[in-house]
Amino acid sequence: MLTAIHPKLPMRNKTVTKDFYLKKLGFEAVGTADFDGYLMVEKDRVQIHFFEFKDLDPKENYGQVYIRTDDIDGLYRTLQQAGTEIHPNGSLQIKPWGQKEFSVLDPDSNLLTFLQDWP
Repeated sequence: MLTAIHPKLPMRNKTVTKDFYLKKLGFEAVGTADFDGYLMVEKDRVQIHFFEFKDLDPKENYGQVYIRTDDIDGLYRTLQQAGTEIHPNGSLQIKPWGQKEFSVLDPDSNLLTFLQDWP
């Protein structure tokens, strides 16, 4: 039986990525070991892993993750208050397929789309 998934995304700079996820998105670092070229962050029950890819061209990165929430409006407000930049084409809106969502790009152009089923 499957119980969870932990996506693994590329990062160019561990310090920059860690700073973004902790300060702009409210994640926490996972574990006590500091592995060279690898990072794990977690918020609530969502965990994301990162591997070092120094030669990554952000313009050619297609990393994407959907993250479900049960309070999309509250999360959106919290991220705005933290100064997190919302993707220019991913503002908070109800989509035709019945989800309310918004998107954020991390420093390496990994696309994070936060969503909630909407009545």
